[in-house]
Parts: sequence; structure tokens; C-alpha cells
Amino acid sequence: MEADEIGKLADLEDQHWWYQERRAILDRQLRQFTTPGAALDIGACCGGNTRVLVDNGWRAMALDYSRTGPEICRTRGVTAVQGDATRLPVPDASLDLVVAYDILEHIPDHVAAVREAHRVLRPGGQLLVAVPADPELWSAHDVAVLHCRRYTSSTLNALISGNGFVVSKLWNWNVLMKPALKLRRDKIEGSDLDQVPPVLNSVLRRIIRTERYLPLSKLPGVSLFLQAQALPVGPGDDTALDSASSPGALAVL
Repeated sequence: MEADEIGKLADLEDQHWWYQERRAILDRQLRQFTTPGAALDIGACCGGNTRVLVDNGWRAMALDYSRTGPEICRTRGVTAVQGDATRLPVPDASLDLVVAYDILEHIPDHVAAVREAHRVLRPGGQLLVAVPADPELWSAHDVAVLHCRRYTSSTLNALISGNGFVVSKLWNWNVLMKPALKLRRDKIEGSDLDQVPPVLNSVLRRIIRTERYLPLSKLPGVSLFLQAQALPVGPGDDTALDSASSPGALAVL
């Protein structure tokens, strides 16, 4: 994302219905892990998800490619570093959890990013992913926020399972509002990162929260969520490509 888009996100993410519910999803995912450990939030931007990790007891660090994101994180008390998701400044097999919410779609070489996540995770470590779904939803919004692609269930599953992980969960999200969002995205000329009037924000939050209780996860949505476990690297396993730790690897976790 460009610096101005990151600034817009920082202003709205705490109250915006979309970010609020996405943090709630992460919070529910984290509750399945009984022993919090070391975690890295890749593409953390302003650190909203990193704060959820910390609140759940994880030793968490935010990483973002931009300079603006980590600067904002630090003003909010979040440990953060500027870095490249395809060359993480973290030692091999040093983490228990990697969160990659809405970042893989920004990375031209997303295979390298997934392999790096595998490299830094201990065997059995968990990867939590969220990405934009459905290439047919491509719009000016995707261009404005520097997306390289949107995913299908098949392409996301192949990306993760083909690079050292076994996928345990894969589901759709934001199903109910997909038709309305498509209409809006077809009309706008830039990003959809805007403040929402409080009354409308409350209505949209209630709609998206109903998806927690309805059997919609297999229907096409606006986003895809995935959980996967890192497999051990065997002799000659090609998921070990580029497995050397990055120079100056951080040890803050």
C-alpha cells in the first residue's frame, strides 16, 4: 500500500466494521491454541491484528514492507519492524505462529512469501491466512491498494499445500454482502478504504456478525480464510529452498 492509503487505514481500522470483524475472527482462531508462543504478523500495516495477538498472550511482532506502517505501530505500543515478506529477518524454525492477513495478494512472488513463512515456523507451527477472493471481483479498488491478484479456494489451497504446509481449514467470509460490494466496486474509481457513517457502520457490523451463526462458509464470499500447519522439512525437500536465515536476523521474539 502507498503511504496515504496506510494513513487512511490507520484512521478508520479501529471502528470500521470490516476490520472489527476480521479481528474478531483472529481472536476466535487464537483461542484454539492453549499455549501462546512467538508470533509474527506479516503485512501488519498499522498493527491492529498484532494487538489481538498480544492481548491473547502471544509474544508478537508486526512486520510491514512500508516504513509508515511500523512507525504507526510503534506509536501504538506495538513491536514492529520494516521488512520484506519474501526475506523475513527472523531465524529458521523460531516461531510458533505466522499471521498473514491480506498480504499475499500484494506480493508478486507469493510462493517465496509462503516458503519464508514455512522457514521461520517450527515443525507443527501454524499459519493463518486471509486473502481477497474471486478474480471476477477485480476492480479499481484492487488497483488502488496494489493487489497483484484475487484468489479462488483452489488457487489458495494449492499455494499453501504446495509449499510445506498441510491445510486444516479453508472457508469463505463476507458472503452476505458480496452482491452489494460488487455493485459498489463496479462504480468507484479508487480504493474502498473510506470512513463509513456510524449508523451504516453499525448495520454492516450486525450483518457481518450473523455469518458467525449461519452455514455460509462454503458459499462464494469476498474473502478467504485458511489455517495450515507447517510440515517438517525432509532431506531434499524443495520447500527448504532459500532456507538460510536472513542477514541480521532479529531475535526479539
